[in-house]
Amino acid sequence: MIGAIFGQTEGLLGRDLDLRELQRTGRIGRIEIELTNQNGKTVGKIFLPSSLDASETSLIAASLETIERIGPYNASVKLNSVKDVRVLKRQFVLERAKDILQKLINEEIPSTSLLTETIEESVKVSQVRDYYGLPAGPDVESSEELIIVEGRADVLNLLKNGIKNVIAINGVKIPEKIIELTKEKITTLFVDGDRGGDLIIKEMLEVAEVDYIAKAPAEKEVEELSKKEIFKALRNKIPAENYKIETKAKELKEFIPAQKNEV
Repeated sequence: MIGAIFGQTEGLLGRDLDLRELQRTGRIGRIEIELTNQNGKTVGKIFLPSSLDASETSLIAASLETIERIGPYNASVKLNSVKDVRVLKRQFVLERAKDILQKLINEEIPSTSLLTETIEESVKVSQVRDYYGLPAGPDVESSEELIIVEGRADVLNLLKNGIKNVIAINGVKIPEKIIELTKEKITTLFVDGDRGGDLIIKEMLEVAEVDYIAKAPAEKEVEELSKKEIFKALRNKIPAENYKIETKAKELKEFIPAQKNEV
C-alpha cells in the first residue's frame, strides 16, 4: 500500500509536491496505515502528517484519491478528513491554561484579606520598640498615661488596634523600669482573665504604684481579644484601691466560713 501511494502519485503534482521529496525534506512525516479485514475485504486508514500550508496539504490529500490499484487489486481511496493539529494543540493549550490559572488563583495568589493581615502585621511589628529591654509601643515616653500588659503578644494586639502607649512586663519578675514608670505616669494594669493575671495583679500592687486594674474576659488572654473587647475591658477598669478592698472583702468571706467549719 505504501508503494502504491508513492508510485501512483509520483509526478502528479510536480517535483515540488512529490511525496518522496517532501518526506526527504521533512515537510511530510511518516505515513502510517491501519488495516482491518471486513467481510473478506481489506479496509485501511491512511494517516499522513503534513507541515505544508493549507492549499498544498489539500492538494496532497486530493492526490491520494487518484489511487486506483494496490498491487493486483482494485482500490478506492476516499478522503475522510483534514485536521489542523495546531487547532487541536491550541485547544489543549487553552484547556491546560485554564487549569493552571485556576490552580494559581486557588493556591498561589493570596486573598485580599491575607494581604491586608500581612501588611497590618508588618506595620504593628515595626511599631514595637525596645524600651530598656521591654517590648513597648512608640508612645511610652510621650504619653501621660500608660497601659501595662503581660507580654509582647499583648503589646502587638494593642498596637494593631491603635493603642500605642503600652508596655509589657515580659516575664515573671516585675522589672525595675516598670516600677519607675508607675511612679511617673497614670498606669493601668491590663492582664489576662485567668489565675496568672490575678497573680500578676497581686505582685504589681505590692511593688508598684498602679492606678487602675483592667482584666480580659474570664479565661481569655489580652493577645486574643478583639478591638471591641479591648476597649470594653479598658472602659470597665477599676481603681487599684477599689480592687484591693474588693479582694480583701472576698478573702474575708472565704475565711469566715472556713473558721466556722473548723469550730
